[in-house]
Amino acid sequence: MPKHDGVRFLQPRFTRALIIENPDPELDELLRAQGIEPERLPETATLDRQFIIDRLRDGQHDLLFKRSRFEVDAEVLAASENLAAVMLCCIGDDSVDKVACANEGIMVMNDPISNGRSVVELVFGELICLSRRIFDAVEKTRDSRWTKDSIRRYELKGKTLGIIGLGNIGKAVAQMARALEMDVVFYDNRELSREVGTTLGWTFAKSVDEVFRLSDFVTVHVSAEDHKGRTNKHLLSYQQFAQMGADRPENSPKIFLNLARGFLFEPEELKRAVRDGHIRYASVDVFPEEPGSKKDVWANPYGDMPEIVSTPHIGAATEEAQPRIAQHMANTARLFNLYGTVRDTVYAPGQTIGVDGAEPPSILSVVHSDKRGTKKAVADAIFEAGFSNLESSHRDFPKYQFAYDLNAVDQQMNETQIKAMIEAARKISGDSNAIRSVRVIPQ
Repeated sequence: MPKHDGVRFLQPRFTRALIIENPDPELDELLRAQGIEPERLPETATLDRQFIIDRLRDGQHDLLFKRSRFEVDAEVLAASENLAAVMLCCIGDDSVDKVACANEGIMVMNDPISNGRSVVELVFGELICLSRRIFDAVEKTRDSRWTKDSIRRYELKGKTLGIIGLGNIGKAVAQMARALEMDVVFYDNRELSREVGTTLGWTFAKSVDEVFRLSDFVTVHVSAEDHKGRTNKHLLSYQQFAQMGADRPENSPKIFLNLARGFLFEPEELKRAVRDGHIRYASVDVFPEEPGSKKDVWANPYGDMPEIVSTPHIGAATEEAQPRIAQHMANTARLFNLYGTVRDTVYAPGQTIGVDGAEPPSILSVVHSDKRGTKKAVADAIFEAGFSNLESSHRDFPKYQFAYDLNAVDQQMNETQIKAMIEAARKISGDSNAIRSVRVIPQ
């Protein structure tokens, strides 16, 4: 019974996964080893949205694995009543309607760590190429022009690198910068990140503006939203770009990199800053609008600016990163499948929700609203069934108005008891969508 009266009754064990957007093929074998049969669609399939919806409807898959392009909304989610999670083989969650997932009782998980090394190496590859004007030299030499000089060619050593966003990638960038004997200035609005950065000897800037003023180079590594759920769209503007290197020597390299999100600023704002001489060179790997495939018609907003080097979102596109992502997401699926454990959910980055201290006969997983009384209804249902709750884990997601509840119990809840729990939750909370999904996981 996949869905009853608007509530998803999820499978005890997952058996089917739909894979789109071509994550590494190792993912398929890792899922098969868990008893989950993957259905992989060709990369071009994402051009036909209805085809994806039809495949979900026909296959009734438990999991959807994807990368960053295909838009997942309520219509996509409704296609499979068995769908328990959207598994992002990437960091970015911009392509998923997280509110719709929350309303349907579907978790969203990503991989915030596996592509880090690839992104960090690209950052420093770009820094070196731009600071030494290598791109310009290659083009001129190809035209048989010999332009050997040292004008505006710089070493990284002794320069100041400004980092906006001190998450996993930002920290790794800072560590590599120090290995190259660069000074590090950073800005992050999370208290823990500020403490980590200053403890490691990096200089905390009080604002994004100050990062630009104090730095020879600035690189951005922020998520789509900050830790309080506020969008980072238009985080940067001409105002910040115009302050690049203001407190540095006149011959500062003044180089800017964006390998994070394409909507952090309007392209014209960066172009204007370059034209006005505030930024000498820039490198951009992400764009406000990106094509769905190699065949799509696309216009590069920086194509008329030779000082701005652009690449097609290749930060994580390495032979090494993609298998790591496949392994990480397969293990995330394994933990979710066997124990209901949720890690790396985009609703609570860096946190794990699980019950790992007990060895129960059954685990009850419930996604419900965060309205008062709903959690009590779940606890009461366990008590009234005469079960012992051996261990529990609970997490509210206030921004999305839902919660994830995991209970290790000494007996397996039956369908009648689950339906009674659903009705009790609706009655006590006054919310007809109080319980969104339920899963009974045998151990």
